[in-house]
Amino acid sequence: MTDRPAAIDRETCADAGEAEVVIFEFTDPGCPWAWSAEPFRRRINWLYGEKIIWKPVMVGLAETPEDFTAKGFTPEKQAASFRRIAHDHGMPIDTSVRPRMTATVPACRAVIGARLHAPERERHLLRRLRVHHMMGNLIDEDPTISAAARDAGLDGEQVLEWMAGDDVSAALAEDMEHARRPMDPARVLDEKLANWSGGRRYTCPSYEICRVRDGVKIAVPGFQPFAAYDVVLANLIPGTERREPPATAAEVLAWTGTPLASQEVAVVMDTGRDEARERLGRVALEHHLGSDGLWTLA
Repeated sequence: MTDRPAAIDRETCADAGEAEVVIFEFTDPGCPWAWSAEPFRRRINWLYGEKIIWKPVMVGLAETPEDFTAKGFTPEKQAASFRRIAHDHGMPIDTSVRPRMTATVPACRAVIGARLHAPERERHLLRRLRVHHMMGNLIDEDPTISAAARDAGLDGEQVLEWMAGDDVSAALAEDMEHARRPMDPARVLDEKLANWSGGRRYTCPSYEICRVRDGVKIAVPGFQPFAAYDVVLANLIPGTERREPPATAAEVLAWTGTPLASQEVAVVMDTGRDEARERLGRVALEHHLGSDGLWTLA
């Protein structure tokens, strides 16, 4: 799978193994836009396979719930935003009003703890934290983080211990600093960046896409249509033979080995969501979430 972990140099893209491209993915477990971009990430993985490595970089959207409320973002406004995003982009989100806003930095610490201590589980934990957040659970609370860790095949208490480590603090500070130094070309699309006290930062998801053989790096800031990513990759690795869409929904679920939303399966198969849901209904079981759900092979 192309989600394999790697200790990759951020400036030169060295140590990327056999991959031809490294995608530094600026993201956060609490961002609905990053969640909405997961279908595109899945399709990139399907098309390019082992030629690509993803390297998550934690943005750290909010250290405390007050970071959101100080900007006037309330649970009611969040619910309205979730409804709009879910409707427009097809990924399932529970749009009920949450009891309060949620800090995201604790979940970022959990992801980095996995990166440092169980790197093969980093992506799995990021996914499960996202799922818990979209279900309406508070991902800045220890019980939720522990539950997400168990879902990802980790010991929940161990993850909480990792989060308290100085090594995690240092790695998170490095990630957040990187997210707050967008490449100069990214600043041309300034509306895709966000303010912070020191200037501008990447929004989630933003990508820095780096070709390994010569270190050429292209910034793709903010949520973009799939075609934007496809064009960049086609220019960086021209002549690459891309895989044909999978023949069945079961093939997609077996390939990822994790529950998927209808929209994720639809985008990978290059079909509509209704068609994907019908095919999924023949081979998989659905766990309801929002207006859709997450599917697991029966």
